[in-house]
Amino acid sequence: MKTVWVLFRKEMLEITRNYKMIWMPIVFILFGLTEPLTAFYLPDIINSVGDLPEGTVISIPTPSSEEVLLSTISQFSTFGVLIIVLGFMGVIAGERKSGNAVMVLVKPVSYSAYIYSKWMAAFVLVWVSYGLGMISSWYYIHVLFNGIDFTAFIQGFLVYGLWLTFILTLVIFFSSLVKTSGLAGFFTIGIAVLLTFVSGYMTKTLKWSPGQLSNYVNEIVLYSTWPDHLTGTIIFTAILCLVILLIAPPLYKKKDLI
Repeated sequence: MKTVWVLFRKEMLEITRNYKMIWMPIVFILFGLTEPLTAFYLPDIINSVGDLPEGTVISIPTPSSEEVLLSTISQFSTFGVLIIVLGFMGVIAGERKSGNAVMVLVKPVSYSAYIYSKWMAAFVLVWVSYGLGMISSWYYIHVLFNGIDFTAFIQGFLVYGLWLTFILTLVIFFSSLVKTSGLAGFFTIGIAVLLTFVSGYMTKTLKWSPGQLSNYVNEIVLYSTWPDHLTGTIIFTAILCLVILLIAPPLYKKKDLI
């Protein structure tokens, strides 16, 4: 455990030095700000563009606070996931390719400590960035709209954060299996898209799929209810993340020995 802590501190220092600790939170904050501001000022933006026929009246219904928050989460589902994948797909694969991983692992450092320290550092950064983005969105929703139920916001925040944690776990896992960062990103995005697509069509069969988390967040935010199968989905997703993390070190070691 002491080795993991030392490596974790090293990873956090590395994240700070390569400016991930700065640009990733900024990107998530911008995503969080964009939806409330755009939704509120969209009529003014359209009118300011000009070139409309005289007498044209544009009537855009004001979205509800819940719809604006879900639009923000939708941004995280696309660009947020992409940022996480791009930010961490080379965290192990890149070091393997450059030879830095060998320099660390020749010391009394286990494969488990090496991988888990990287996952922990990435986990902290992702949750800090995601949290700041959601808080930014929540603040402007309260300023510009009618506000949103705090309990529903916290529940949606935690549930969707689990989906991002699952994505992070996948990208760390694939980064440990391949030496090409692009492949790690490709496999992660491919599985995320496949899970989301299949889960959307097979809602009853795959009711505990991690891909259902986004759908359950919609129900939480819109109706302030806890979906029937959400607890089972949370447990299954958490166990799946744990299993992936447990099998990653032996598979990584096996790849190194081949």
